[in-house]
Amino acid sequence: MIADSNLFIYVTQPDYGYLIDWFKQNTPLASAITHVETLDYHRLQAEDQALLVQLFGYLGCLYPTPETFTTAIELRRQRKMSLGDALIAATALEHRLILATRNVKDFEWITGLKIVNPIREMF
Repeated sequence: MIADSNLFIYVTQPDYGYLIDWFKQNTPLASAITHVETLDYHRLQAEDQALLVQLFGYLGCLYPTPETFTTAIELRRQRKMSLGDALIAATALEHRLILATRNVKDFEWITGLKIVNPIREMF
């Protein structure tokens, strides 16, 4: 399993503290793209950055390969999507991993990509 950037951002928010347990139980991998997208998030506070650095240290990291870039290009040619999303989806496809994300609709159109949403809606 590979975790999308949004899950790392949510883990820093009080209403989603349960995601820390989810990360511990599932130990998903992270894309190097997620490291960049998450740690450069403009609203990230110093204590949240420390939490994320610790979390990234606990999880494994996958780096893009030439095949990752080729697949990301193919995805972006099929439908408008951010470069980060295309690279993360391509990484999941290349390694045959499930993508954990809250933004299921952004990825559900991708053939062969398995998706799970670990976010519990708060009502």
